[in-house]
Amino acid sequence: MSDTISPLLMLDLEGLTVADSEKELLSHPGAGGLILFARNYESREQLRELIRQIRAVRPELLIAVDQEGGRVQRFREEFVRLPPMAALGRRYDQDPAAGVREARLLGELMASELTELDIDISFAPVLDLDYGNSTVIGDRSFHGDADAMTLLAGSFIDGMHAAGMAATGKHFPGHGHVVADSHLELPVDPRPLADIEAADMRPFAALAPRLDGIMPAHVIYSAVENQTAGFSRYWLQTQLRQKLGFRGVIFSDDMSMAGAQCAGGYPERAEAALKAGCDMVLACNNRQGAEQMLSWLEGQRFSGQVPAAGLRARPRCAMEAGRRIEAETLAKTLIEDDA
Repeated sequence: MSDTISPLLMLDLEGLTVADSEKELLSHPGAGGLILFARNYESREQLRELIRQIRAVRPELLIAVDQEGGRVQRFREEFVRLPPMAALGRRYDQDPAAGVREARLLGELMASELTELDIDISFAPVLDLDYGNSTVIGDRSFHGDADAMTLLAGSFIDGMHAAGMAATGKHFPGHGHVVADSHLELPVDPRPLADIEAADMRPFAALAPRLDGIMPAHVIYSAVENQTAGFSRYWLQTQLRQKLGFRGVIFSDDMSMAGAQCAGGYPERAEAALKAGCDMVLACNNRQGAEQMLSWLEGQRFSGQVPAAGLRARPRCAMEAGRRIEAETLAKTLIEDDA
């Protein structure tokens, strides 16, 4: 197998340890990253050992997780329970300065808990606006107003960066207006481009210089073209790279989601994402599909991708004890206020 194959796929694991068959998968030169899920977590000690096993196979792999808070927090026991980001939006409405300051605290706390265990990134923050339509986004969104979103998410990014973690904004150019869940079906947003640019894209545009990664949506914006954003050169090249000037890593969303099926089989999905401009493709939750994509990569040559390995965590000093206590207390208070 040629070592010139680019490490363009982010894989997953089935359980709490790395199986021998998975060591072979992770050793494949097409593997560049690994995303962890709740099924991979039992305790902090078990997670520490799992990370050790992964690093023993491929020290340079980018290890990721979705640890946003609220409904989307893969590691819960022995971690601080984080509130949904909408709780920070409500704090902002009461006291804008406090909301912004607290967003930074929670961003730093979330990232610190992960980097301490040698996990590189959490796919955060969500930049989708809350229109009250989407059940899959909902309270994962900081706010429904683009200016408030930009301030809150920007501060959360600052906190992540303070802990040495790269930030990935999602789901470009905005998933919040559609009702359908792209995990289960293919959403279509019929709004004209001007409406999307005037609202949903504003946080992405404002924060592009501070974001290290961006994940496009498995959504068709039918007034623009009949293709999902993650498979679209228009959205990834014309809009994201050229107009917004984004220079970081573009991650596809998971290729096993229903919103990705429009591109065909798993190799076709990987090809569509990479040719559109994705730098790393998430090949998870379907082992056979991931293996098909790895095999397909062996016959391909890609160049020009932004290396995802550049997003490896760079932990600085531990979060200052007083700030950590304040952040943990804040998280608990926001959850109790939400109850």
